[in-house]
Amino acid sequence: MSDNTMAATAIPAQVPAPASAAPSVDATNSTTFAVILSLSFCHLLNDMMQSLVPALYPILKDSYALTFGQVGLITLAFQCTASMLQPVVGFYTDRKPQPYSLMIGMGFTLVGLLLMSRAASYPMILLAAALIGMGSSVFHPEASRVARMAAGGRYGLAQSLFQVGGNMGSAAGPLLAAFIVVPHGQHSIIWFSGAALLAMFVLFQVGSWYARHRAARKPVARGKAAASTATLQPLSRGRVAIAVAVLVALLFSKNVYSASLGSYFTFYLIAKFDVSVQTAQFYLFAFLVGIVAGTLAGGAIGDRVGRIPVMWFSILGALPFALMLPYANLFWTGVLAVTVAMIMASAFSAILVYAQDLMPGRVGLVAGMFFGFSFGLGGLGAAALGELADVTSIETVYKLTPFLLLLGVLTAFLPRHPGGAPKVA
Repeated sequence: MSDNTMAATAIPAQVPAPASAAPSVDATNSTTFAVILSLSFCHLLNDMMQSLVPALYPILKDSYALTFGQVGLITLAFQCTASMLQPVVGFYTDRKPQPYSLMIGMGFTLVGLLLMSRAASYPMILLAAALIGMGSSVFHPEASRVARMAAGGRYGLAQSLFQVGGNMGSAAGPLLAAFIVVPHGQHSIIWFSGAALLAMFVLFQVGSWYARHRAARKPVARGKAAASTATLQPLSRGRVAIAVAVLVALLFSKNVYSASLGSYFTFYLIAKFDVSVQTAQFYLFAFLVGIVAGTLAGGAIGDRVGRIPVMWFSILGALPFALMLPYANLFWTGVLAVTVAMIMASAFSAILVYAQDLMPGRVGLVAGMFFGFSFGLGGLGAAALGELADVTSIETVYKLTPFLLLLGVLTAFLPRHPGGAPKVA
């Protein structure tokens, strides 16, 4: 199927101008799975390398005698670099698209990874983590734009396929850490530099496709915008601002709770159940696999039933399971963690596509904002939860954070139609 769609996109350049209109629209509307899957694969490699950072936490904590607060600051350095730069990158590329910036972003990740493998001090670890975060800040906004360009109207599916690559990479990171990094130590991270080089090669090909097809999409995009304007009344700036604030609050509740699991789940399992580091990594892997399944399901379901029902279910549906988790035994802790992961992960593609529909023409800025908010809120949450764990205990963190999911009730304030209300004849 991917070969056919890629071939279809080449038709407008091969036929005379009078006959090219219909094929051009069809080619532009088709879902180019080859491009989406290439982006997903690179997202997998990118996030696999990035997930090695939290997977290293137990090793770094022991090697450098770090407190939980210092561990949280590593996450903060990693996440906030991406958080601060992603909206800037997205805003700039909305005005001046940069097809080959995807490859450059992966280069930052490569440099940070190499530096992390050789870091011999805490400040050097923070610098390496910041460079890896910078790579994400360049990669995510433009990759999200290209995924939407290749979606053919199936925006939820395209974003979920793109996102699920990242989730799979995040899930693979702890597993690879358990088999490679934990036995061989911090320096073994350098072995993953080949993945970065492979991703840079693939992203060069994607950038070439993007450069060739960006101009061909402009007339169709203008036609769609005109049709949308004819059928929808745009929302006022005030309602857009309220909707964006609600989406940010939903991300806050989702990502701070996710940070408690992603950054400290291994410590929680070791402290409460006295399991080994490798066993704890396997449980973290199962949790991250749950995120993969939930992300993929959420995008496809959102295309069918709408984004708002998915948001309702994702945030509030996870609450009862999150409340039970701190009181479960080891087996049920794993089951509940995976269940919470699947339910909560279904929201991200729905939130992102809803926001892009809310602010048409600003795909890069929206992707940068929401990927950035996702990283930044997770980083702030990890740092704050690390301090809370130092003052109280890691078990206390898991008893308090589920109540953040009550912010899901704010979904009631979102407009039903993000692009505006339908005009009444």
